[in-house]
Amino acid sequence: MSDTKKNKSTVDIYGQQYTIVGTESTSHIRLIASMVDDKMREIGSANPSLDTSKLAVLTAVNAVNDYIKMKDRVESLEAEIKRLKD
Repeated sequence: MSDTKKNKSTVDIYGQQYTIVGTESTSHIRLIASMVDDKMREIGSANPSLDTSKLAVLTAVNAVNDYIKMKDRVESLEAEIKRLKD
């Protein structure tokens, strides 16, 4: 059995309540939920004809795109730091 404490938070995302369980702090869970809600509302307002499922997929696509861009940037910066140290 793991000694890692699980935190449970009930959050509202795009008008739906979700219970999220994770090892992150409840404030972190709420921050992530708020960011997802904000992105869904942003995409939804630009595309009012989208149903919730399609809106959720577009939100996920945007999030993964942002993640990959940041990951590539971090790798580039790490390579630059390594080059400067050598």
